[in-house]
Amino acid sequence: MLHELVAIPTPSSVSNLPLLRWVASFLEARGWRVELFPYEDESKVAKANLIAWPGASVLSEQIDLAFVCHTDTVPYAADWPGALVLDEREGQLHGCGSCDVKGALACFLAAVSSVDSEAIRPKVALILTADEEIGCKGMERLLKMTQLRIGSAIVSEPTSLRPGIAGKGYGLARISIQGREAHSAFPQRGVSAISVAARLIVKIEDAFAIRGRQGLADPLFDPPRTTLNIGVIEGGTAKNIIPGSCSFLVEWRAIPGENSSAVLDQLRALVEQSQAQSQAAEPRAVIQLEGLRAESGFSPAAEGQLQLRLADLLATEAVGISFGSEASRVARIADEVIVIGPGDMRSAHSNRECVPIVELERWTGVLRELLK
Repeated sequence: MLHELVAIPTPSSVSNLPLLRWVASFLEARGWRVELFPYEDESKVAKANLIAWPGASVLSEQIDLAFVCHTDTVPYAADWPGALVLDEREGQLHGCGSCDVKGALACFLAAVSSVDSEAIRPKVALILTADEEIGCKGMERLLKMTQLRIGSAIVSEPTSLRPGIAGKGYGLARISIQGREAHSAFPQRGVSAISVAARLIVKIEDAFAIRGRQGLADPLFDPPRTTLNIGVIEGGTAKNIIPGSCSFLVEWRAIPGENSSAVLDQLRALVEQSQAQSQAAEPRAVIQLEGLRAESGFSPAAEGQLQLRLADLLATEAVGISFGSEASRVARIADEVIVIGPGDMRSAHSNRECVPIVELERWTGVLRELLK
């Protein structure tokens, strides 16, 4: 099954309908009903979300147990010619999406195929979404198009089968500096936007180093605090021109006890302080901040029936999830959310992506028990 799923290309830039049709055909042959929720993305590419459930009844807006998988993958590099061919090496299955998260989907389908349809409990459902890798856009659309309520939800992500009972939030901002271009032979006539940006970056990282030492901590996570990264910087036009503009992206991952917008507020205060200092030294420099994303994480459920069941079936330690997932969206409509799946996220998003066969087999066995 995983061989078939990996062979269907589903980077976020293309339609996920071929994969959805494959899954729909598989489940309908086993007595499941399938409903598609189609849409076109910003590039007019046809996509859809899917909900499938056992039996002939209509879809209930109350789902007791939902299995959530996203269908898209990140783009695979040109130097990975075998990305869509599942390859077994030393107990690992290598391929694009093998652990993030087609491996989990294959486990679910394998569990369905090995359990008598009459033994599957009512009000379970499979939810497949598009565009998770570019901001969970498919899940956002699905929530707007339905009135679903979920008791317990499994959000599939590679966690080495450790239940992720909490997740960090995610924030993103762009900081832009406008200076003044000049020939580098006459630097006094220009204002280097890159130099202003460099000083501001140092100030941001110093402030967040202090915040990390003094702020909230949560031992569920590794690292246990809110983290910050400046991952992209752009500026300048030529080696002999004083750069007139520069911008950089700041992202942060806030632990559940800290509001992601509070980090944005601190960034804004640092920008305003830097702007005042720059204006005093050089009135031609302008600094602007644009908040792009500020999403909350999710906290452990007060009483988690699914967590207790997974602890019984897996006997693995619960953890917090530092990477982004659809769990923060699902948490809006669910009583309990667990992020879990076979594979290790540290191999995903690269040509090293793989999933251990032993974890696929173990997770399939757990899903059989949950379905029943």
